[in-house]
Amino acid sequence: MAYASDKLRWESIPEMLSSGLSLKEREDGEEAKVKYVEFPFEKVFPVYAMGFSKPDTDSVANSGHDQIWDAVREEAKLEAEKEPILSSFLYASILAHDCLEQALGFVLANRLRNPTLLATQLMDIFSDVMMHDKGIQRSIRLDVQAFIDRDPACLSYSSALLYLKGYHSLQSYRVAHALWKQGRKVLALALQSRISEVFGVDIHPAAKIGDGILLDHGTGVVIGETAVVGNRVSLMHGVTLGGTGKEIGDRHPKVGDGALLGACVTILGNINIGEGAMIAAGSLVLKHVPPHR
Repeated sequence: MAYASDKLRWESIPEMLSSGLSLKEREDGEEAKVKYVEFPFEKVFPVYAMGFSKPDTDSVANSGHDQIWDAVREEAKLEAEKEPILSSFLYASILAHDCLEQALGFVLANRLRNPTLLATQLMDIFSDVMMHDKGIQRSIRLDVQAFIDRDPACLSYSSALLYLKGYHSLQSYRVAHALWKQGRKVLALALQSRISEVFGVDIHPAAKIGDGILLDHGTGVVIGETAVVGNRVSLMHGVTLGGTGKEIGDRHPKVGDGALLGACVTILGNINIGEGAMIAAGSLVLKHVPPHR
């Protein structure tokens, strides 16, 4: 348990999280008194807690020109100059394309291809979906901005586009989800299977996921068919949004805007995780969680 005097000393964060977020205040000549205070998320988790507040999405997704694509191209040019051995890779992946959708489709197709599912076929699928879906065009930009804002390991827009499998698996899911909504369920499930094989992330194409999502690392994330994830949510590795095995129909969790799900969190059943809630790493959640808890 952490004690508070003139200063707060965070001696045991996990214990505090599991004991109702209480602090003890010691006063001279008096017994310790228990004092319940609001947990200072932004102080303890200053980066990931940025998902709690709503960003200015207009500057990211609705500006007159594509600022993110401009940044990606400039970063690629600089990296090609610093690392000439990567110049062909950077040209083929970024500089040869006219927009972020084309570059992302190229990267994903080459990550997901196999001997019977060719990169050219996948590029056609990704291009057809992303170039005609305004919602996905918005999402891929808000997602990459989320990685820049909330992942300390993300060095640049281009590094997220090229190397981060959490971002890759999330955008591949978005294409599969669009195919599912179009009634092309067999293709969507085939894509889901390949995403799981390559990235270690298993998201059912029927699941509904908002914008500005940080899928940090991604490894081991499982999201079930009827799960709903709000906007600006951060999910660490190993998160499971699953069913209890005792329900049918609508059987998976609903996660509110701005929530943070720590590493290896397991949430089971059709329960609500409130807006801005924080779930500590390793937790098993079987009941509703109120907002901002």
